[in-house]
Amino acid sequence: MRTKILLLLSAVLVTAAILMNFLLIPSKTGSTAMQHNPVFYLHIPVAWIALAGFLVVFIAGIAYLKTRRIYWDMVSSAAAELGLLFTTLFLLTGSIWGKAEWGVWWTWEARLTSSLVLWIIYVGYFLLRAYIAGAEQKARFAAVFGIIGFVDVPIVILTLFVSRRVHPGGVAFELNEPGMVLTLVTGVVAFSLLFTALMLFRFHLKDDEWTIAKLKELQGEE
Repeated sequence: MRTKILLLLSAVLVTAAILMNFLLIPSKTGSTAMQHNPVFYLHIPVAWIALAGFLVVFIAGIAYLKTRRIYWDMVSSAAAELGLLFTTLFLLTGSIWGKAEWGVWWTWEARLTSSLVLWIIYVGYFLLRAYIAGAEQKARFAAVFGIIGFVDVPIVILTLFVSRRVHPGGVAFELNEPGMVLTLVTGVVAFSLLFTALMLFRFHLKDDEWTIAKLKELQGEE
C-alpha cells in the first residue's frame, strides 16, 4: 500500500516538475541560455539519481559481504536496475542539452567519458550476474564488482568541477531566478521520490520471486 502511494505521489510530482519546466522557465538566448533550456531541469535530477543509485549498490554490497543476507543482494540488484535506467536518461538528456547549446551530441571530454564509463559499469554488473551460476556466488561477486565500480562515481563528480571545456560545472549553482530554483528543487525531489518508490516496488518483486523459488526448491526435495 505504501509503495502504491509513493508511486502515485512521485508520478504527480514528476508531472508537475515537467510542466514547471515549460511554465516557469522563460526562453532566452545568450550566455545564460543553457539555464533556460527545459532539458537542463530534467538532466540534473536524473544525473543525481544515476549517481545515488550506485551509492546504494556500494552500500548494499558492503552490507552483503558482512552479513551474507540475501536481503542486501536484492537491494543492490534493484538499485542497479534503476541506476542503469537513470544513467541512460542522464546520457540522453545530456546529449540533447549539449546539441542545443554547443551544437554537438557528444565529445570525449572527461565529464562525458566518465559518465559513459558509469553506464558501462552498470551493464557489466548485470552481465556478471547473468553469467555466474549459484545464488550465493552470484551475490558475492556482484557485491565486490559494485564496490569496485563505485570508484567511478567520485570521478564523475570531480570532473564536474575540473573539466569545463564543454560541460559547465557550476551552472546548477548559478540560478538567479526563483522559478528556476523552484523547478530544479521540485525535479530533484520528484525523481528522488520516484527512485525510492520504484526501489520498493522492485525489491518486493524480487522478494516474492525468491520466496517462490525457495518453495519450489522445498517441494522438489520432498
